[in-house]
Amino acid sequence: MSNIIEFTGIKIISEEEFNNKHYWGIHASIDLYGCDPELIKSFPDIKKYVAELCQLIDMKMHGETLVERFAEGYYEGVSMMQFIETSSITAHFDERENRAFLDIFSCKYFDGEKVAEYSKTFFKAEKSTLRMMYRN
Repeated sequence: MSNIIEFTGIKIISEEEFNNKHYWGIHASIDLYGCDPELIKSFPDIKKYVAELCQLIDMKMHGETLVERFAEGYYEGVSMMQFIETSSITAHFDERENRAFLDIFSCKYFDGEKVAEYSKTFFKAEKSTLRMMYRN
């Protein structure tokens, strides 16, 4: 996973360590660069990404995936929000520079590296970064 970096000072931990330390939750922040410009504007593709991601990390979706285009000028673009039974998945897409900014928070453990790799592949990104945080 050469194109993924960890947030300084925070190591990626196993599910066993996560459970043993009694963390309240895990947060993955993923930035994607050089995404396919059509994918980051496509409501159906973004909804497909969320559904497949939830299957990949064994999370149960709560309600429909909300995808909207809003704002004006420089900040106009597509954003997504999906409740999951253990918290939420959000994304904001920058069409000017073909970037995606994804956040997954859950009280249930998930593999942040797996999420980053899947996201990079799905959006056909050239590069990705991963930052992990554990909350207690």
